[in-house]
Amino acid sequence: MAKKYFFGVMLLIGAMIIGTPTGSDAADEVAKLTTAPEVPPAITRPGGANVTVELETTEVKGQLADGVEYTYWTFGGTVPGPMIRVKVGDNITFTLKNSDASKNPHSIDLHAVTGPGGGAKATLTLPGGKTGFFFKALNPGLYVYHCAAPHIPTHIANGMYGLILVDPEKGLPKVDKEYYIVQGDFYTTGNTGEKGAQGFSVEKARAEQPTYVKFNPMATPGNLKAKVGEKVRLYVGNGGPNLTSAFHVIGEIFDTVYQLGAVGSDPAKNVQTTLIPPGGAAIVDFKVDVPGNYILVDHAIFRAIDKGAVGILEVAGPDVPNVFKPLKTGGADAGH
Repeated sequence: MAKKYFFGVMLLIGAMIIGTPTGSDAADEVAKLTTAPEVPPAITRPGGANVTVELETTEVKGQLADGVEYTYWTFGGTVPGPMIRVKVGDNITFTLKNSDASKNPHSIDLHAVTGPGGGAKATLTLPGGKTGFFFKALNPGLYVYHCAAPHIPTHIANGMYGLILVDPEKGLPKVDKEYYIVQGDFYTTGNTGEKGAQGFSVEKARAEQPTYVKFNPMATPGNLKAKVGEKVRLYVGNGGPNLTSAFHVIGEIFDTVYQLGAVGSDPAKNVQTTLIPPGGAAIVDFKVDVPGNYILVDHAIFRAIDKGAVGILEVAGPDVPNVFKPLKTGGADAGH
């Protein structure tokens, strides 16, 4: 009996040390991952579940601009990588695989992790390898993750980043539509608009002179959708590696902004443009009152107009003339 008691105590201490739940009510689940611009469903259960997350790093060819081919380094075959959603208090077992077709080692640093390197040292993974680690989600918020294998800036510049949302205990206020967007700056050997396969220019990257600035460069083409009267939430990240984003939706005002992805503090209200640093994120909520196409931009505006940092939110519904209506007093089509 004394021996059984001793081993029982040791198992309990071991569970406490690594943070594994000891209660029988902790759920076991696999995190639902989504590719941009889709968002995983809200988590309605309490925190404290045992959650497994698995990502694979791959190096794949894709389109960077019209007629421009680029070899992306990715999590899950997409840029940005899949969006991860967990609950504060969850116990996460994270596994990273590196495709045996990769030419480089890869790793992951999740900014939501409290621990050395955000998991980077534990997940430095050679091609064909598999690594993992455990962490407890201690702080709610929206966080960036990225590769941290040497040379770190090169891995990030080639597209290795994404977002992880740690839902607060009571969740976020309900909205009608949620979308996932990450901005990144890209540095090609050719000039902006130069056709064909382009390589990575470390010289341009060190000079912080991007050839392209893009939202979700590997996402399925098409506009984001909403209807008049709906509340829209955008989870916006900045993968960098260099530029700070001045995120703006032309023709809308953000009703609420969780600046820097901090959901545990009072959000800002009635914001026109919000700054998102490299390796940072923000959550913006707004109600769409008038139909039309709303342009998402980095308001460092040359990046949008000349380098591609543009997206569209397409809002359908009846006109609302008491909020907005054009007046025929001249314009681009005057005289026609």
